[in-house]
Amino acid sequence: MSAYVLEPTWPEDPSALADEAVHNVVRSSEALVHGKVWDVRREAVELGDGQTVVRDYVVHPGAVGVLALDDEERVLLLRQYRHPVGMQLWEPVAGLLDVADESPLDGAARELVEEAGLVAARWDVLVDIENSPGGSSETIRCYLARDLAPAPGGRPDGDGEERDMPYTWVPLDTAVEAVLAGRFSAPLTAVGVLAAYASRQGGWSSLRPVHAAWPQRDHVAATDRARVYGAAQQH
Repeated sequence: MSAYVLEPTWPEDPSALADEAVHNVVRSSEALVHGKVWDVRREAVELGDGQTVVRDYVVHPGAVGVLALDDEERVLLLRQYRHPVGMQLWEPVAGLLDVADESPLDGAARELVEEAGLVAARWDVLVDIENSPGGSSETIRCYLARDLAPAPGGRPDGDGEERDMPYTWVPLDTAVEAVLAGRFSAPLTAVGVLAAYASRQGGWSSLRPVHAAWPQRDHVAATDRARVYGAAQQH
């Protein structure tokens, strides 16, 4: 008996594949929760094939991450308590896009100071992700920060979970091993570390300029799926 093989139905060259924005008709939209950081919305949406489905999702402000890499090719990871999963997770510097009219790059630089007490002279776009697109509108841009130096005034005191947030420097290869072994499971850690490793393998040629287009974020914000603070975010 031969093995069953699922034939691909998409006719185009796989090397040309890309995620793309669509504009399905939303028949109804209801705010279920207006939360401190994000909202929950219920919408009835046409799928374009005659079906209409109802979906609940988190209306998220979006976020930025910073994979800080020092001259010894070690990445900075911080241990932070994450209440929804009840775990202490090792993660890169990260934060919400919740400051009015602040650009993603400025937000990333601010978070690097606030969480790590560092500034970076070299910034590049490392990778963009939608963190949980089946249930959240969260878009995340992760930057690679290099040529690091202590921030004037050092690391400020944090509030809440950030009051007790130890950090350590982990060799990039060791971080990759920890991700693949399941010891690091936070999504931004896994994606950022593996993206940095892959980019380094190619001589960092995959890195994008700091103001590279971010069409996913643009689409989510323009279609009222993001909780945008202030005017439209500048990229």
